[in-house]
Amino acid sequence: MGQMAGIMRLGLALYVVLGLVACTSVYRNHGYVPAEDELSALAVGVDTRETVAAAVGRPTSVGVLDDGGWYYVKSRFRDFAYRAPEEVEREVLAISFDDAGVVENIERFGLQDGKGVVLSRRVTDSNIKGIGFLRQLLGNVGNLDAGNFLN
Repeated sequence: MGQMAGIMRLGLALYVVLGLVACTSVYRNHGYVPAEDELSALAVGVDTRETVAAAVGRPTSVGVLDDGGWYYVKSRFRDFAYRAPEEVEREVLAISFDDAGVVENIERFGLQDGKGVVLSRRVTDSNIKGIGFLRQLLGNVGNLDAGNFLN
């Protein structure tokens, strides 16, 4: 009976350990942001897109307007049990260029600086916001011109 109790204790201990391991957070990293020592080699007003690409590589995201800046994005997500993944860390490095392709500015942003930005919107804005139904219905009553009906 002593050996059976030892096996039961070992089984229970193994069950508890597996239960605790199953409830630990799992972290996933996405993206790439160059390290500060790599960026120290870049000079604002001197380097171009080509020299930036040679020094730190090309980004996965670029600005969409007027050959905009380059954006390096790195995120860290935490997965915990049944919950949806949560972004716990984000770093964005923005390198902007002037019209000649020379580095104009280098900025870093964190998760605390982030804001939701709509990049694409597929909804037509209505020009009748704030106008009630009766006002829409009766809005043209005084604006009719008899000359338009005679043609």
